[in-house]
Amino acid sequence: MRIIPAIDIIDGKCVRLSKGDYDTKKIYNENPLEVAKEFEDHGIQYLHLVDLDGAKSKHIVNHKVLEQIASKTSLKIDFGGGLKSNEDLRIAFESGANQITGGSIAVKDANTFTSWLKTYGADKIILGADAQNEKIAVSGWLEESDKELIPFISNYQQEGVEYVICTDISKDGMLQGPSFDLYRRILEETKNVKLIASGGISTFEELPKLAEIGCEGTIIGKAIYENKISLKELENYILSNA
Repeated sequence: MRIIPAIDIIDGKCVRLSKGDYDTKKIYNENPLEVAKEFEDHGIQYLHLVDLDGAKSKHIVNHKVLEQIASKTSLKIDFGGGLKSNEDLRIAFESGANQITGGSIAVKDANTFTSWLKTYGADKIILGADAQNEKIAVSGWLEESDKELIPFISNYQQEGVEYVICTDISKDGMLQGPSFDLYRRILEETKNVKLIASGGISTFEELPKLAEIGCEGTIIGKAIYENKISLKELENYILSNA
């Protein structure tokens, strides 16, 4: 299972929110590149980079941060937050993203999202399936849609989606453990999806459980920044599973 730390960006700084609420913003580092380099120094190869300003303003904003991290580390970056147009996507890939995550766009403009899959390929486009009470949420989680989580994933699998990041918003940033049952059900009901678990990871012991369920990767945010999981533990986990 891939270990994918998260860096969320507001005003060019590394922050975390609770349940996606911008009013709960806590700044952890003024310099996201420093944070990314520290991840890399501990053997981490992947990074989940979220442009929270972009999510709010509905177009890419913090592409300079992406460019800086991509050019000064060897991390494979999946980038999301506010990607709404072909131009946003072009900027993200030209700035060094290895993959992009489309969430709101997949709900609000299925044709554009499907065209990205066809243009760039399923290994480059991740479906962001973020849910509150198993209903898909959009626009930086500020809105709930009427789309049911598991059928939403299944429908896009038929369009060729392979990678899915699923965040249970009620768990995100709360350090109360991830939604094991929800991930188990997704993996049972959608065949061969590469599921990346996100939200609520709070202790190292949860990681082997997620791997056992069949998650392809897991995104870890606040647990790292609040020292609930150490980078040394993650380094050892990666080495022991190499």
